[in-house]
Amino acid sequence: MRFGVTMFATDRSMDVVELAREAEARGFESLYLPEHTHIPVSRRTPPPTGDAELPEEYARTLDPLVALAAAASVTSSIRLGTGVALPAQRDPIVTAKAIATLDLVSGGRFVFGIGFGWNEDELENHGVAMADRRAVCRERVLAMRSLWTQEVGGYQGEFTRIAPSWSWPKPVQRPHPPILLGGGAGPKLFAHIVEYANGWIPIGGAGLSSSLPQLRAQWAEAGRDPEELEVVPFGSIPDPGKLEHFERIGVTECVFRLPSASRDEVLPVLDRWAALLVR
Repeated sequence: MRFGVTMFATDRSMDVVELAREAEARGFESLYLPEHTHIPVSRRTPPPTGDAELPEEYARTLDPLVALAAAASVTSSIRLGTGVALPAQRDPIVTAKAIATLDLVSGGRFVFGIGFGWNEDELENHGVAMADRRAVCRERVLAMRSLWTQEVGGYQGEFTRIAPSWSWPKPVQRPHPPILLGGGAGPKLFAHIVEYANGWIPIGGAGLSSSLPQLRAQWAEAGRDPEELEVVPFGSIPDPGKLEHFERIGVTECVFRLPSASRDEVLPVLDRWAALLVR
């Protein structure tokens, strides 16, 4: 089982370049950054954290692809991922190009962690209705996969239309960088994962013992190789007993959440968690 870290990288938190370098030096195998393009001041959607007010880092989040490109320039082995990006809020042509470029310059180290989006106001500013976000995300990912894997790519859907097109570079990873879909367990989410993703990002990891067999059953029914399924819980408590449980049930990677804070606050946490890597 691999170990990684994630942090809300902002203009006030520890520098991403330094974080990537320090995480790699301590043996962590991945660094994931989340995405929010902006946070409208209207608050139709309650914060997903359960807080009365949305934490400030949501509004100060760096663009993850730009930040990860900077991290790629100072590292050589750590995998660099979005955790999570929001395809429904992104132009698929531009995003496909940016991801292929990032995968190229990093030597094939990019991981495309994605989500449907939870903020109705934010989605609306991108021209996407809350009720359509899953369908929009699906179409845009399928369109990007076409551009990554086909010499002449394109897509014709309800929400996304790309005429047959040339688009280079292609990603270093074949057929494309891993796609991990985040969300709550259930047949609908698992159907999306089985169709166009390589794995699942469960938040926290509670209930995996009962939900993983359901995902594996849908995965097998679709004829997909069971060895290729990635299960990457985010934000789990870094407890040795819990980690041993995750490994027993087939979790492939566990990602610990760092505070969105200064270097002086982040590095002691990183050191404490790095001790778990020696087991």
